[in-house]
Amino acid sequence: MNSLSGNRHTIFQGWTAILTSLVIVILLFSLTACDSSDNIPVQIVNDHDTLSDSQLHDLQTKASQEKAPDTFYFGFDLRNSPQEDTAQYLPFINYLEQATGYHFKIYFTPKGSTSADELGRNHTQFAAMGASSFLYAQTRYGAIPLVRGLNSQGRAEYQSVFVVRPDSPIHKLQDIKGQRLAFGNRDSTQGHLIPRIVLQKNKIPLSSLASYEYTGSHHNCSEAVISGRADICAMQDQLAYQLESEGFVKIIYHSAFYPSSGIVANQSVPTQALIKVKQALLNFEPLGKDSAGLYHWELTEMPRGFISSSEDDYRILREWSIHLGFLVDQSPPLKKQWAEETIEKTTQQPRADKQEQAL
Repeated sequence: MNSLSGNRHTIFQGWTAILTSLVIVILLFSLTACDSSDNIPVQIVNDHDTLSDSQLHDLQTKASQEKAPDTFYFGFDLRNSPQEDTAQYLPFINYLEQATGYHFKIYFTPKGSTSADELGRNHTQFAAMGASSFLYAQTRYGAIPLVRGLNSQGRAEYQSVFVVRPDSPIHKLQDIKGQRLAFGNRDSTQGHLIPRIVLQKNKIPLSSLASYEYTGSHHNCSEAVISGRADICAMQDQLAYQLESEGFVKIIYHSAFYPSSGIVANQSVPTQALIKVKQALLNFEPLGKDSAGLYHWELTEMPRGFISSSEDDYRILREWSIHLGFLVDQSPPLKKQWAEETIEKTTQQPRADKQEQAL
């Protein structure tokens, strides 16, 4: 097959249509728990009835600024398609609502912005993001790390992989010289930072490639290879494993393991709310008591829940980000250090077996 569209949800015709339909549903109506996340309605809209990017940004900004007490906006780095990511996060934030008593709403990062900037500007108060986004948000805005995701093996780490079409003559990493390489989002850890580390370690400069492009997400990156627009894609491991099992791609290289994505908060969130949310995240059991209603959570970067996170977890990736010129070599701004220490002392850590597997 040459496309993923046959095996996935109906793809909307444009990004604006996707974002508009979902934002209108989510922002104008309160999010309620679903009996089954597979029943989340998808609204098809006419392209002529959609909002412009600037109108979308103004709508979300106004809503976030006028939020009711105990309401928090939840952002995320785009990994798959917008509708697929939303279908995964909606049941998750419903869990957070039930576990904390707070109200959460999904927030879409406007075109031209990043999840880190939206968090720093207080348009969102919590966000799911990779190491690259967190390092930027922490350096510029003092973002607070709460938890890191546990992969399917119970490790708080993940890899990037390089994939090609099953019939590709590319069999090893050195074969990519002179080929067309696709990355995910420029701010992605698995879709850009780790692949760049791999290329650097293997002495493969970007200048040795025929071309390279940023596709915006892991889904788009893999689609570029499957459709023939690119010869190789650097992407997230979990989605790559699924696509390989379905015969869409072939994995030719695995990177080393690096600290996984997690949930972070900005400095405006009250300490008591940080404590409650972090405890709810540590208590989250997607394979156990909290599995009902989740939508393909096994394909996320935290399929077995979370463990506590700290700035030091990302030290190696920070050093690489500085070396590659992605991050300015400077100390992060003064943060609510007392709040972080209070959160760590107050929240209970994951059960022993969960903690040991993550080490």
